Amino acid sequence: MDMCKQKAYFVKHHLFYVLYSHKERLNINELRRCLKNHTFASLAGDKHNLSKGLKEIYPQAAPMLKDAVFVDFLGLPQKHSEKKLQRGILENMKEFVLEIGKDFLFVDKEYPLQVGNSTFKVDLLFFHRGLQCLVAIELKTTKFKPEYMGQLEFYLEAIDRDVRHSNENPSIGILLCQEADRSVVEYAMNRSLSPTMIAEYQRQLIPKEVLQHSLEEFTQFLKPVK
Repeated sequence: MDMCKQKAYFVKHHLFYVLYSHKERLNINELRRCLKNHTFASLAGDKHNLSKGLKEIYPQAAPMLKDAVFVDFLGLPQKHSEKKLQRGILENMKEFVLEIGKDFLFVDKEYPLQVGNSTFKVDLLFFHRGLQCLVAIELKTTKFKPEYMGQLEFYLEAIDRDVRHSNENPSIGILLCQEADRSVVEYAMNRSLSPTMIAEYQRQLIPKEVLQHSLEEFTQFLKPVK
């Protein structure tokens, strides 16, 4: 990337934060957090983690859904259970919503889905105001596995049949994992017709040293080219 392209990137980068701050009505502390967790990269990436179905049904959704979610405010140890992760999110719901986006409205935890004689439970159920649809979030503390998608797609089918209102759009499913291999995600998403996505949660913010280096690079790029 030459100097002109680099400067163009940083202009785009900062313009994004101006527009995003206005849209989300961020205060100064919330904006600082977005800068620390690289919200721009998370929302403006190539979106390999979106299913074919999600891209077709919601072509406008990509900049509304994050690839990475920082949950440093939960204070999770490296090894933790899904129950501990879920409990931490519920106890810090305000911070979690600020992280995933203010258009997310929390509906319920362990939302029951009755199918036949069996009852299934969605870890977290939200409603997205911008997309006007229900969003089911399944939590996984392990590395992403393709078989997880079958469970999520089953939940979406049940939600759309028995829970979704007639004036609402098709439901979206988000699989929130601690880790995901890019190639495995691309293969899993390529033929999926259900509106789903894979996102990773990060226990800690990006180290200060990395942020300082990025700031120094940005300052250098702003200098006039001789």
